[in-house]
Formats: sequence, structure tokens, C-alpha cells
Amino acid sequence: MGAQSPAAEGGHQSLSARRTVDAYLEAPFPWYGLDEAFTGPRWLMQVGTAADGAVEHGSIGHGDEPSVRNEHVAASAADEPREKFAVVVTVAANPSRRSADGTGLLEATSVSSAAWLAGVGLLSFTWPGQMDHSLRDDWLDQQTETAWALADDLDGPEWSRLSLPVDGVPAEFHYRESEFGWVLAGTTGAGAHVGAYGRGMSAYGLGFSMIKDIAEYA
Repeated sequence: MGAQSPAAEGGHQSLSARRTVDAYLEAPFPWYGLDEAFTGPRWLMQVGTAADGAVEHGSIGHGDEPSVRNEHVAASAADEPREKFAVVVTVAANPSRRSADGTGLLEATSVSSAAWLAGVGLLSFTWPGQMDHSLRDDWLDQQTETAWALADDLDGPEWSRLSLPVDGVPAEFHYRESEFGWVLAGTTGAGAHVGAYGRGMSAYGLGFSMIKDIAEYA
């Protein structure tokens, strides 16, 4: 899930921001972000929809807006400061249900869904940018399959448990680290699952809270 940045100048910026926040406002579930302990920049990314157009998930960025971490950046990481960011993914907690037109079933969502979206989100900023295109596609396919397998086995050895506050109440998350950054996933008591990914910013000190007014992000 790549970041969608508003246009850089003038009226185009406000129009793009409005279109972006409008998609968030259509969600039937609450959005989550880092709690008030985080005082840095926050920015909208994008939402994901089901086949019937219903908003099912979306992401909020915190900190530095990340760029793709290519081979050059990885090689010079010791000399240059890395970006510090965390992205919070909110996923509607839905059981298997009929589509709006009644023609089929929509896939159920779970904590694994949040882990999968967070894992793929991290990949979108870490693929080797200087690879040959055919090799890069193969690499991304392989890593995406790995992220799916990991998300489908949250009790497996690749994951540890981490307790972090959600709306001020301790909650248990599944957590893993890789050479690219970290990923975590858990659930809330408000009809949503929460995933997150980041790098350069420790996950251990984070807390999550419901966003009171997403329109303020416009």
C-alpha cells in the first residue's frame, strides 16, 4: 500500500486532500492512529475497498513520509540517517457476509488481515529500487507470498507478543522484525483490527487511539 501524497501546490493540494479524506469519511468503522504521545507529522495515505465499493481498510502515516529503501540507501545506512515512520492500518472487523448485490460472499477479516496488510505495506517501501524490473517483480512476488504465509501463522515462531495500549487499555499484539522494519497486528474493542509497520521508530513505545475527527487530516 503506497502513500498517496496530495499535489504539491495551490488549489490542487486542497482538492486532492479533500478527495482523500472523503474516502476515509465513508468508512463504517473508526480509524486508529498513534495516540497523543506522538507529536510529529501525521498524514493520510489511502483506503482499500471491497468489490461492492465499501471501505474495508486504510492507512494513516506518522513521522517522515517514507521513500522506497533501495540498495544504495541500504548500503549507506551507516552514513545517512534513516527515515523514522510508523504507519497504522485500520481494518474493519467483518465476519463473512453477503455482498451488497446479494450475489456472493465477501471475505471475512481478522487480525491476520491486519498483519497481511501491514506486511505488504512495509514491502512497498523496501523493495530494491535498483534491481532489474523482472528481478524486482520476482522479488516482490516472493516477499508478498512470505508476508501472507507469516500473517496466516500468527502463533508461529516468527512472531512474538507485545502489549501496547489501545485507547488507554493494554492490548496484546503479534509482533515481528525483519531487515526492512517491523510489523505488528492486534484488535480493538471498537469493531476494527489494527496493524502497523515502520522503521527507525521503535514499536515498543507506541500506543494507539481512535481518531476523533478524521476530517482534521484534510
